[in-house]
Amino acid sequence: MRIISGQYKGRRLTAPKNLPVRPTTDMAKEALFNILNNQYYFDEISVLDLFAGTGNISYEFASRGTNNITCVDQNYGCIKYINETAESFEMPISTIKSDVFSFLENHKQPYTIIFADPPYDFPLEEFAKIPELVFQNNLLEEDGLLIIEHSKHTDLSGLAQYSHSKSYGGNMFSFFELTEE
Repeated sequence: MRIISGQYKGRRLTAPKNLPVRPTTDMAKEALFNILNNQYYFDEISVLDLFAGTGNISYEFASRGTNNITCVDQNYGCIKYINETAESFEMPISTIKSDVFSFLENHKQPYTIIFADPPYDFPLEEFAKIPELVFQNNLLEEDGLLIIEHSKHTDLSGLAQYSHSKSYGGNMFSFFELTEE
């Protein structure tokens, strides 16, 4: 995995083989950040990275100047790897070892961008819990985005607050926004 752009552009990172992760591909990550680059000033936003895994997405935000990044993952090895990497690059990333759903139920701070990369084999009901908890607990800022990465075989268009999706190879990003009800 490599950092696509920003201060750490081109840096390669190698996660331990024993982590239960599937990092976002470089192609999909580059396409996602091209979209976000047209909507946000990265140094002015806050980011919540759910099911953070290796921290791949968080490193990209940090490299582009985001100073408020929180990663949540329940795997100790993932949290340890993110902490070590963030420290070695002096990136402003904080980590929380927690079940994502427990975190969303009990957390109160809103974010500009919430990125979730749950296991691709999640049942639709589990995917649905993510936007449900985010919007029910007001965790997204007014002009913010919830982005869920999933397989192209999963359709999230029927979920509350769904806006649109973008497909990149086998990866898909579904975008959710606050809308007037």
